[in-house]
Amino acid sequence: MTTTTLGEFIRTHRERTTPASVGLPGGGRRRTPGLRREELAQLCEVSPTWLTWLEQGREVAASGKLLARMADVLHLTAAERTYLFSLAERLDPQHDETADDAGQSLQAIVDAIDGPAYMLDRQWDAVAWNEHALALFGGWLDVEETAPAKPNLLRFMFRSAAARGLIVDWEDRAHRLVAEFRADAGKHATQPPLAALIEELSQDSAEFRTLWASQDVVSREGGQRRFHHPRAGELSFNQTTFHLAQRHDLKLVILLP
Repeated sequence: MTTTTLGEFIRTHRERTTPASVGLPGGGRRRTPGLRREELAQLCEVSPTWLTWLEQGREVAASGKLLARMADVLHLTAAERTYLFSLAERLDPQHDETADDAGQSLQAIVDAIDGPAYMLDRQWDAVAWNEHALALFGGWLDVEETAPAKPNLLRFMFRSAAARGLIVDWEDRAHRLVAEFRADAGKHATQPPLAALIEELSQDSAEFRTLWASQDVVSREGGQRRFHHPRAGELSFNQTTFHLAQRHDLKLVILLP
């Protein structure tokens, strides 16, 4: 955690937040027009000492729930809130709500792409995909809109017979996929829901369990992807992956002929 930078960011925005904006009286002598440290601590339900240590850059743990409360009290913009959670290396509890709100715009992006395209979240659930991707990955993406769980790339890879028939050099791709997932998950791998997904796959698939235990890490790079499609026959694509500027937890994957 970049504790010094995090502390400076919180202190600066505390001093910019007026007492009136959070429902407190603004009278009395103040060194700055903003909130006193004791006032922010009270509003966030932490001790003034703990907040002092956080602003000083000491090694204290700030939970996602606490940071969300602090972001609300300090009236942080969406960009400032994202920056706060990035500095603290925590997942924003509003992540899922934001994803739901953005669903239509994400779908519009993949629909505009003339080729298989899909988006994955931090758990590698597919949150949007186009008709080209559906035609290619029928055994993965052909789910009902009302299904309780989103189609997950790792579950498809390790639990679906269709994946082993579709993907050329399945063993090599499975090895690389798990190494990419470890790099992508990082320290979030110990937090729900990622931890639950990893435990589930480790129990259901001996191959995933062995690959995960290997501790291999590679970056999610592009390259050639080959498929044995049950109807279209042999297919080859060049894969490119992008991260969204405003949603770093989402990945846009495009397969170009």
